[in-house]
Amino acid sequence: MTSIVFARYALVCMTVICTPAKAQDGVTPRGVVELFTSQGCSSCPPADEAFEKLVRKGDLVALAYHVDYWNYIGWNDTLATPENTGRQYAYARSLGRSGVYTPQVVLNGRDHLKGTDADEVMRKLNQMGKQGLGLSVPVSAARKSEELAITVGKGEGKADVVIVYFRRKEIVDVLKGENVGKKVAYWNSVTDVQTVGMWEGSELHLVLPAKVMAKDGNDGCAVLLQTSGTEGEPSAILGATMIIGNDGT
Repeated sequence: MTSIVFARYALVCMTVICTPAKAQDGVTPRGVVELFTSQGCSSCPPADEAFEKLVRKGDLVALAYHVDYWNYIGWNDTLATPENTGRQYAYARSLGRSGVYTPQVVLNGRDHLKGTDADEVMRKLNQMGKQGLGLSVPVSAARKSEELAITVGKGEGKADVVIVYFRRKEIVDVLKGENVGKKVAYWNSVTDVQTVGMWEGSELHLVLPAKVMAKDGNDGCAVLLQTSGTEGEPSAILGATMIIGNDGT
């Protein structure tokens, strides 16, 4: 779909809570894939299907941000938030773009492409890895009793420690708009993004509460080690990991 202009985005830090971890959490992923999608975009269902394939690979941090700027067409996206839209526009500034589009995927916070081809996404991630644009700093997270323990390894530079909360799977019947009549499965739909710490190159340990966000339906979170631009916009991701709740369907 065509580009749209949007207001400036500001990331708000909040109290940290997360959901239980699985035993296999902590494996270093091959990359971070952030899909910007909308239930009101006729071009998005193929990207949502491709994204599911990427999620099921199990070796990626894959996050879907539903945006709200297509709501005017006739269907209000049930998973969209203004904050998700703001993150996409902030990426546009970081990547030197004047606008945004759906379906868009941002890879490792460094590059973007249309999100309808899972194989092409993997080819691009592999290419970025060979170019030194992959994940270079180890990040791990584990649930220990009522705490969430995060460890960030050594490296160069400075970055924010960001937690992204998501709902693992949502089935939505679209009743109006461009996708009327479609029943779509949405995976790893982002509900909130919170900055919880600053990393400055040395090994960092954070201990946070690990309370279940039952009221919002969240059942997973990702930890991103992400740099920022001159105006605070999200930029290159140096490391990442993901925690999924007890139902790892």
